Amino acid sequence: MNLDIHTAVITGFILLIAALILSAVIGIKTIQAGQNLYYFKKRRALIARGWRMLGVALMLGVLAAMVNVYAEPVAYRYFPPSPTITLTPTITQTPTITLTPTITPTPTITQTPSVSPTPFLPQEYIDKFTAIITPNPDAVFGEIQVASHLDPNLQPINPATSFANPVGHIYAAFTYNNMIPGSQWTALWVRQDNTVICSESKPWDGGYGGYGYTECNPSPDKWLPGHYQVQIYAGTIWEQTGYFDVTGIAPTALPTPTDTKTPTNTPTPTFTPTPTNTRTATPTPTSSRTPTATRTETPPPTFTPAPTQTY
Repeated sequence: MNLDIHTAVITGFILLIAALILSAVIGIKTIQAGQNLYYFKKRRALIARGWRMLGVALMLGVLAAMVNVYAEPVAYRYFPPSPTITLTPTITQTPTITLTPTITPTPTITQTPSVSPTPFLPQEYIDKFTAIITPNPDAVFGEIQVASHLDPNLQPINPATSFANPVGHIYAAFTYNNMIPGSQWTALWVRQDNTVICSESKPWDGGYGGYGYTECNPSPDKWLPGHYQVQIYAGTIWEQTGYFDVTGIAPTALPTPTDTKTPTNTPTPTFTPTPTNTRTATPTPTSSRTPTATRTETPPPTFTPAPTQTY
């Protein structure tokens, strides 16, 4: 149903563009033909007809733009893309019978047991749930496709199952149906050693059905070579898992040089010169004030004998 609606929208858009071009060409030729007539009434009527055709072409252009932008989302609102999840039987892929015979011949198949046949949401994420709306147990998620870019309709561009370092920012796109807005959902990006490199867990902010995605953009050094999976949960119920590989050596983390800036704080000890205040000890010369006692030598005015001149 999703593909039919998308194809119908594209077909309608192309037909409208073709009608636009045809109307514009007819209108221009009609105006040119009218300008060559000698009779005023016929010339005016033909030119008016040409302008009407140009007006039709303009309306067709507006209609084509609206169909291209709004037709598909409106159609999905009334006809949710019930991803006839024939993909869900792929869930049985994890406990497939192939696991039992492959355990003995090739130890490499031991990678699939690491993808636990029934993934479960760690308790640390359950403890952080914020939604108060109970998830719909009939919620369904389609096949997960991993790509480096998405188009405006949330469709993956050149999806792949293997990415070479540096991986950078990647997306996991999927279809969904029967989701309840405001209910809790979680997406985990897990490496083969069970290390979660990216996660998001929050109330669902999409619609009841349509297209959705989750994204991962960790520090480059976390993209170690190996197998990865994207797990999606509605509440605590596992819904779908997507798989991809990373090849090549992961870039080393560059933020370490920032630690060298910390030694710049050591110059603060330069404030120790404050001991220069010890020069205040110079007031010890106050003892020099004792020479004021030498002024007591004023006794020399003992010249009082002069009064003996009283003849």
